Amino acid sequence: MLLWKGEGCEMMVTTECEVNDSEVVFCLRDLDTGYQRAAEELGFARTEVGFARSFPAPVEDLDRIYANFDRNIGTMLRHVAREEQVPWESALHAWLKQLEGQDVTWFLGGSAALAVRGLRVEPRDIDIITDTCGAQRLGEIFAHALVEPVVPVKGWICDWFGRVFIEALIEWVGNVAPFVDHPEPSDFGPIAASRLERVVWKGYELRVPPLELQLAVSERRGLVQRAKAIRRFISQGK
Repeated sequence: MLLWKGEGCEMMVTTECEVNDSEVVFCLRDLDTGYQRAAEELGFARTEVGFARSFPAPVEDLDRIYANFDRNIGTMLRHVAREEQVPWESALHAWLKQLEGQDVTWFLGGSAALAVRGLRVEPRDIDIITDTCGAQRLGEIFAHALVEPVVPVKGWICDWFGRVFIEALIEWVGNVAPFVDHPEPSDFGPIAASRLERVVWKGYELRVPPLELQLAVSERRGLVQRAKAIRRFISQGK
């Protein structure tokens, strides 16, 4: 086993990267208790000595990816914990600039899809939905900013997952499974993808899910304030 230890960041956490024949594991040690829930929301599992997130080996360009992760994990955790304002607009603009001229099929989901419409919501991150080719291509385009490798996924909602940090966390799912639309439609599955709407934001035309789908999903998830914001927006005829 090869073990890399990060330089850490300004918060109480130490990162490690463990590499063996079958997997690569990013570890968080000595994590302050105030950020443990945030770590779990980022997909890290509790272990006897901290938190861990694993990826199938080998991982191309691992040294750069781990360095990005080690450098940005503190900010990522603070953003998820809502202890620091997330510069989502700047992050999304940087994403769009990088994608100019690129042939990638994708649409914007989650709270960012509401924010670009003008709703008063505060995204903690930016969610992107794409297909298999798009998931892999995004990993190539944003290789410089990856904080995790782009990996195939089994037993989840999609076939691919990727994550970058460009002022804010931007993550994508590739080839979302049809079952996410049962028993009721989601706002990121094939049904949403077939009913996308177009929104112009800062000169860019973006594709986003229908508001009624995002409202229904918000209500099912118990996101009361988000649902109220959507209903208010709809009632104002925007």
